[in-house]
Amino acid sequence: MRGGWTPEQPQPDRLRDARWTLTPRHIAVLAVLLVLGLTWAAWTFLKARPEPLPDTRPSTTTTGSAVIRPTPNPGPAQTQPAANPSATNQPPATNQASGPNPTSGATQPPGDGTSSNPPPVVVHVAGKVRRPGLIRAPAGSRVADVLTLAGGPLRGVDLTTLNLARQVTDGEQIIVGATTQPPPPTQPSATAGPSPSSAPTAPVNLNTATLDQLDALPGVGPVLAQRILDYRTQNGPFTTIDQLQEVPGVGPKKFDSLKPHVRT
Repeated sequence: MRGGWTPEQPQPDRLRDARWTLTPRHIAVLAVLLVLGLTWAAWTFLKARPEPLPDTRPSTTTTGSAVIRPTPNPGPAQTQPAANPSATNQPPATNQASGPNPTSGATQPPGDGTSSNPPPVVVHVAGKVRRPGLIRAPAGSRVADVLTLAGGPLRGVDLTTLNLARQVTDGEQIIVGATTQPPPPTQPSATAGPSPSSAPTAPVNLNTATLDQLDALPGVGPVLAQRILDYRTQNGPFTTIDQLQEVPGVGPKKFDSLKPHVRT
């Protein structure tokens, strides 16, 4: 052909440049295709990867040279092995139950099986102290210990009438700052003692009576006895027996029954 290009002739320069020249648009398309191909290959690889199966075999724990294996559930005919190897040499349980245990008496303390610690004592502290009232102190406490539990005496109080080294007894009363102290309650005898309902033979002084002495009065229980002590602590000593009627729980009938047994 005239004026055309034949295969035997070399290509023109413009045709060669047009074949091998890549524009930015071509490069962007190739990059997108490459990213899509890599993404598809990664997704295919992850999907085709086999998942690990859980291990259902029984686990074993090795301690030193010993291997501890899980103990199968024993059937009706099986018995549990003894935990102590020396237990196989012990006699049957029926033989032990037939006779007394020689060591049982050595471990049990004598008495009724309760604790050997003595119970605390309750002391009524009245007078010139910081916290008057009922004080619970350990058994064997002394007057000085009880005063410390009551907050201590007020400043300037004379303590010469108190024996600070004396051991207190349960149910007694300590009047701080008084010229005389009520006698401590006598402990009842273990073999014979007065009946709880029996009244004392001599009239009880309302200003020095203890909780036990008031409790022994006819018709007075521990609750009313404590109310009498609280009234005395809050209002001071009784000046007349008639003030007993101001105590909550003491009505006319009860006052008539208590009047012959109390004094001021």
